[in-house]
Amino acid sequence: MSRVQIPFGSWPSEIEAAGIASGTLRFSQPTMDGRELYWLEGRPAEAGRQVLMRAPLCASGAPADTATAVTQDGVSVRTRVHEYGGGDYIVRVGQIYYVDFADQRIYVTRDGRSAPLSKPGSCYADFALSRDGRWLVAVEERPREDAEPESRLVAFPVPAVERAVEPVQPQVVAAGHDFFSSPRFSPDGRQLAYTAWDHPDMPWDHTRLFLLPWGSHGPAGLARQVSTGGERESIVQPSFSPSGLLSFVSDCSGWWNLYQLHASGPQAICPRSAEFAGPPWVFGLSSYGFESDGRILCAYGRGGSQRLARLDVEARRLDDLALPYSSVDGLRVEGRHGCFIGAAVDHSAVVVVLDLKDDSWREVACSRTLDLATECFSRPETIEFPSVDGRRAYAFFYAPSNPVAQGPAGQAPPLLVKSHGGPTAAASSALDLRIQYWTSRGIAVVDVDYGGSTGYGRAYRDGLRGQWGVVDVEDCAHAALYLAREGRVDGERLSISGSSAGGYTTLCALTYHDVFQAGASHYGIGDLEALVRDTHKFESHYLEGLVGPYPARRDLYLARSPIHATERLSCPVIFFQGLEDRVVPPSQAEAMAAALAARGISHAYVPFAGEQHGFRRAESIRTALDGELYFYSRVFGFEVDSCPEAVVITGGTLGERGDARLC
Repeated sequence: MSRVQIPFGSWPSEIEAAGIASGTLRFSQPTMDGRELYWLEGRPAEAGRQVLMRAPLCASGAPADTATAVTQDGVSVRTRVHEYGGGDYIVRVGQIYYVDFADQRIYVTRDGRSAPLSKPGSCYADFALSRDGRWLVAVEERPREDAEPESRLVAFPVPAVERAVEPVQPQVVAAGHDFFSSPRFSPDGRQLAYTAWDHPDMPWDHTRLFLLPWGSHGPAGLARQVSTGGERESIVQPSFSPSGLLSFVSDCSGWWNLYQLHASGPQAICPRSAEFAGPPWVFGLSSYGFESDGRILCAYGRGGSQRLARLDVEARRLDDLALPYSSVDGLRVEGRHGCFIGAAVDHSAVVVVLDLKDDSWREVACSRTLDLATECFSRPETIEFPSVDGRRAYAFFYAPSNPVAQGPAGQAPPLLVKSHGGPTAAASSALDLRIQYWTSRGIAVVDVDYGGSTGYGRAYRDGLRGQWGVVDVEDCAHAALYLAREGRVDGERLSISGSSAGGYTTLCALTYHDVFQAGASHYGIGDLEALVRDTHKFESHYLEGLVGPYPARRDLYLARSPIHATERLSCPVIFFQGLEDRVVPPSQAEAMAAALAARGISHAYVPFAGEQHGFRRAESIRTALDGELYFYSRVFGFEVDSCPEAVVITGGTLGERGDARLC
């Protein structure tokens, strides 16, 4: 089929924002219990509600024939511990323990009926059931008046099956650290492993691993610390082999690698310049599981791509499995099966069951209900490019792709630079329809793994220490300049967009550099000093490592805050903000928008009622995508067919509501 020449940005596309918003589910936390498979399904069409799903582990047939919702209508399974949540439920022998988002209490489901196990007031996450079934251990976040919430490990006595479930006060298992995570019982039930860390560290900076003796009545002695001997290391995902060897992932070598605790001390079982885990922003992450003492199923990778492999522990041999996925999340192993959330460059996220006997696999549920041809998709190209002072940075570049349209001869496409959130996070090569939304319309995208990103070892991750707002911004700017020099994009039509920490990088790039002509901040940070004074406990000291101690280095906080340098910002910006965001409060976006209004710079502020940190409602997702496209159409002068009513552009030369020629 011949393609028609159409201006970049105006290409007709079947990848529509409404379809992405309502036709894309969010999968997380798969697990197995006997012959049943469970996972969480986030539904934007239901205001982001997370539904616990169940399907037969070995059933054949279409997903629609097998998957059913477990939780009742209106219930959202989601914890607010650390605000980012995760570890929202656990299943054992048909009994389900989960957190109801509405009141943050733990509920027990038996025979289809639920009853609260915890009393109101605290939040809970990251569950572990003792081997004898007597105790449910959880991370508790307990509010305190005029102080940060207290984090503890607690244990709830589990009522016998024949007894009614009644709310009880839990027993304290561990306290005294600012944060706790990952309680895991040994196979014989006599030990409980867990991790802890303290301000100002984040869990990817420095964590401690503990072993606590356990008995039928709960803790049976004092916890002892386990270490590989490194002065500062990030230990994540503790677990036990079938014979009871404590296993975990540590970055003491400079990479997150697998270790086991032997009588002689911890030993690396697969030393490699690759990551076997990622940053624990949420609870319940799992990237490996035991088939037997000598065989581990694991996910590993470098950059934004992963592989599923089998590790022979004795031979230290890692054999990749021939599966079509470049992203593997939530890996679990039980009996002869493994399960995980898989995705690829041309494949949306799916819930996968793997038969460990013959390595055959079955996709149980697909996150994408849209029927899109793969020829619509732009495939990511890994690029490495020069940045400041000889530094090298990485990114995924997506060229415009459309089976029926091409750009005018002799012209290069506009570019949208994506600065990922975190900032301790990474871009991914897995299919993201939000990126394809742009490329299918003739706009190139580069998703930047700036210095400080994960997936490249600890040294690269630490490259942002004390340099947030500098290194990340320079790398994003130089990604755009590199592609413009190569002639792959139009250097006069460069935009940048990011969410949360990526929104901060975006605002800094627009304020302190003259590379971009427009940008979009999705719940981004404009005032570092306001953030450090008004954010949640998990990240309340994060900036000490990224910027410097506060208030001792208040000068840096002021110098790197775009809100204090709006006189240097002279290009149009659009802001999208959830009004219930506790991580980056709405006051941040409101202050930036007010500063631009005072200077007469074209901008738009789009608030979303009912949204928190990250948009979960279908209408919000649709408005944010279509609104950002409409905003760029006004800046760069191409036509679009959508003008969201919520987007009102004020100030500057772009005028008030939309120009009929462009919409």
